[in-house]
Amino acid sequence: MDTLSYKTVSANKATVVKEWLVVDADGQTLGRLASEVAKLLRGKHKPSFTPHVDCGDNVIIINASNVQLTGNKWRDKSYIRHTGYPGGQRSLTATELKDKNPARVVEKAVKGMLPKNKLGAVLFRNLKVYADANHGQEAQKPREVKINTATK
Repeated sequence: MDTLSYKTVSANKATVVKEWLVVDADGQTLGRLASEVAKLLRGKHKPSFTPHVDCGDNVIIINASNVQLTGNKWRDKSYIRHTGYPGGQRSLTATELKDKNPARVVEKAVKGMLPKNKLGAVLFRNLKVYADANHGQEAQKPREVKINTATK
């Protein structure tokens, strides 16, 4: 038996094949969309997935202003931050954050589903979110990906 055929191949920065993907968030549920995009960013959909390497794709999310939240989450969900000063806790509801910057709602959801380490920060830089259908990555010739079409 040839033992060389049973070697596990680990991907590295030189051997990873990255492509550009476009995801349309129009009418999608935020959490379901974010979990699928996190898988694409991480590279878990590829057979050459390696946990410690950025082997995911570059993802462009368009129409982020049309994303959906179920139940009363537009009113009840809060985004909390702290300024660093005593009494400096600030919060926004999902509606307030959407009014301020619709792309930020999707970015925060996806970032929360990525690893909380240096690799997660690198993976997050592979994400571009736009509130409308116009994006500036036409030169990369992105491929459109359908997400959660069975429930739509």
